[in-house]
Amino acid sequence: MAELVADFVLKRLREWGIERIYGYPGDGINAFLGALDRAEEEGGPEFIQARHEEMAAFMACGHAKFAGPDQLGVCMATSGPGAVHLLNGLYDAKLDHVPVLAIVGQQKRTSLGSHYQQEIDLQSLYKDVAEFVEMCTEPAQARHLIDRAIRIALDSKTVCAVIFPNDVAEEKAVESPPRSHGSVYSSIGYSRPRVLPQEKDIQHAAEILNEGEKVAILIGQGARGAAAEIEQVADLLGSGVAKALLGKDVLPDDLPWVTGSIGLLGTIPSHDMMADCDTLLMVGTSFPYAEFLPKEGQAKCVEIDLKASMIGIRYPADVQLIGDAKETLTALIPHLIRKADRSWREEIEEGVQRWWKIDEKRALEEWDKMNPQRVAYELSRVLPDDAIITADSGSSTNWYARQVHLKRGNLASLSGTLATMVPGVPYAIAAKFAHPKRPVICFVGDGAFQMLGMNEMLTVKRYMDRWEDKRLVFCVFNNQDLNQVTWEQRVMQGDPKYLGTQWLPNFEYARYGELCGLKGIYCDKGDDMRDAWEEALNANSPVVLEVVTDPEVPPLPPHITREQAQKMTKAMLSG
Repeated sequence: MAELVADFVLKRLREWGIERIYGYPGDGINAFLGALDRAEEEGGPEFIQARHEEMAAFMACGHAKFAGPDQLGVCMATSGPGAVHLLNGLYDAKLDHVPVLAIVGQQKRTSLGSHYQQEIDLQSLYKDVAEFVEMCTEPAQARHLIDRAIRIALDSKTVCAVIFPNDVAEEKAVESPPRSHGSVYSSIGYSRPRVLPQEKDIQHAAEILNEGEKVAILIGQGARGAAAEIEQVADLLGSGVAKALLGKDVLPDDLPWVTGSIGLLGTIPSHDMMADCDTLLMVGTSFPYAEFLPKEGQAKCVEIDLKASMIGIRYPADVQLIGDAKETLTALIPHLIRKADRSWREEIEEGVQRWWKIDEKRALEEWDKMNPQRVAYELSRVLPDDAIITADSGSSTNWYARQVHLKRGNLASLSGTLATMVPGVPYAIAAKFAHPKRPVICFVGDGAFQMLGMNEMLTVKRYMDRWEDKRLVFCVFNNQDLNQVTWEQRVMQGDPKYLGTQWLPNFEYARYGELCGLKGIYCDKGDDMRDAWEEALNANSPVVLEVVTDPEVPPLPPHITREQAQKMTKAMLSG
């Protein structure tokens, strides 16, 4: 049969190097479903069927995060409700600056504007989430719309979308438009440019950093790929390095001057370093909480970011270096003078040593039920060197942020900016597709697991036989509480826990994993936690590891304000 527009689009994706599309079927993309069947003989791309379109979008985002630099995640959904369901995952990709392409169906062109079934103005709906969103109304458009959407997504690290009315997708493809006025001839290929600041700005930045006596460094995901340069800069400046959550895997936690995470989920040494520094170097981060940065006017600031739109918006920067982190630091290093006075570095390292002792003491404390900190603490003791870790949003994120000690070579991520629930599980599945020979571990609360996560255990069962390394562990924190919000109510509002909103029904997660054809492991004792992790990481099947934890263990911020203490006291007195 003649090649259809849908066939052409899949071939174009294949030529761009796309191996898989995450999605869910529907009649608005019928032409693509048939084309996907035919594409198998040509080498793909393969359709990975999630249990929900929202999870498919999260998988595309997770793929872009874990597959490697400038890797595009692709998701697909039908018209109307399917396209709506993609939005949360697409916003996650947009806000965390990762490249994702959404391909969505639409009703036939002749019915548009008639209040037809499943007719939604998708261009208006997607206008905020997608930097580039266009509807293909003629077969000859398909080539340049796909090419431009992919190139923009990769270059801007953002979301792009192309909408295909189903009658267009069913038409005969046009490989090359007619040579006439108005035709467009696009091409495949993208190579990230070398982006460097002006030399005068590099020199000005070096002057500030050389003059500083107490230099603090804060890194985010934009520093990924520049670990060696950051280590060299930190050594020259005698500084410590704090990590925003999206930058947790940039440097390993066993470096004595890495202070760990920052913010409400941060550590005491990170808080102390920011409170006492006189100079701040920010690399690839848009960490949003000003109360955890130096006070305005306290510190001189040098900031490095690839995007001009994201620089100078979190702390007043004396020098704004717009450029790639690795390239910019490489240009900066020859201008830096090694500080002879190492007292600031020694102070930081002493603080880090004290913190890890506090961290261990907190993790080993006994509570009525198992201390959730013990779960993360014991994982750190057996964590494989090549493991990939994903985390969901909730109180378990606190323990991931503070107690999980990443090694050099580990990869890790979560929904950093949107901070939405439920991406932990689909991120982990996408990571496993991208790295089938590496172990993957997911931290997820019972709330997020009940919301959508548990459905995807069926997706795991469907595809797990293709993974050479079967180690895929979903660690479900069972505390029957939407725990992060419960603590926020107490500390921020002074309100007691309200069972009407916070209580969750109990469920046997490990047994559910077994019902889905996976291995289930149950643990409710801290002293058994290390054995549980070792069993999970030695299993020859994906695992649902259910850990029953105490919801009353407070996710303490690194510094408690008087107002927080007063509100917490009020909440406790109220029951």
